[in-house]
Amino acid sequence: MTSETAEESSPQLTFEGRLKLSNFVFNGSSTSTTISTVTTSNTTSRAKRPRQKSGYAPPSTYAHLPLLPDAIAPNLLILFIGLNPGIQTARTGHAYAHPTNLFWRLLYSSGITPRLCSPTEDRAMPALYGLGLTNIVSRPSRNGAELSSAEMDAGVDILEAKVARWRPEVVCVVGKTIWESLWRVRHGRAIRPSEFRYGWQPEEENMGLPRAGGGSLKEQDKVEGVDYSGDWKGARIFVATSTSGLAATLKPKEKEEIWKELGDWAVKRRAERAAAAATANVTVPATTVGEV
Repeated sequence: MTSETAEESSPQLTFEGRLKLSNFVFNGSSTSTTISTVTTSNTTSRAKRPRQKSGYAPPSTYAHLPLLPDAIAPNLLILFIGLNPGIQTARTGHAYAHPTNLFWRLLYSSGITPRLCSPTEDRAMPALYGLGLTNIVSRPSRNGAELSSAEMDAGVDILEAKVARWRPEVVCVVGKTIWESLWRVRHGRAIRPSEFRYGWQPEEENMGLPRAGGGSLKEQDKVEGVDYSGDWKGARIFVATSTSGLAATLKPKEKEEIWKELGDWAVKRRAERAAAAATANVTVPATTVGEV
């Protein structure tokens, strides 16, 4: 699962510090001048080579790669919605696996997890910290540019049904592009710049509620362990930044500040859950309250 699958492209190497023959003098040798000129020319040519742009890639392009299963369970604190699995994520079978992706580091620095977790722990996150992982598009791709808006929009109803079924407290949308799809499907138009904001969204945007005449959750779709009683008002939505290493619209400090707002809520809510469980004389695992 990637927050945005641009995570899978490796950063461009530089030629800084590489041996340059033009820095050496061979006592006036004409050969040295020729070598210096050729070397400098080749180095400049390689350094200025433009990065190849990505465009839409049909599902058949990466059909050989496996799909990534959700990490989801009842009683989740937060369900994270990524864009789709990147190449390395699909190959390893673990979410946000590319080393340049900041997802696991931002979970830790924000306080959402009490320690730095590894991609290999993705399936254990629901049991460890009440955190779930899913995507708006299930198929892998190298980056978000290889997906179409149509397939992202098609994933919105699937997400709504998933949230209605599992009823997490909060849904964290990991990246602006995902929120744009949700908004486009819900409102029938693109979101305006003045309407977009990171962080908590208005309660009328809560996920998992019937919309546009949709029916309630069918009995056969209900999951054991989920409380379907009471007047559930849907899952609150928090829009976070992309965690891709190539998403450079915001500075690292700005990303950390946005994620910290969700982290502060998570720490407080865990404490409240633990206090409620203690009052009800229910034993709560230490990891549930943010300990290791």
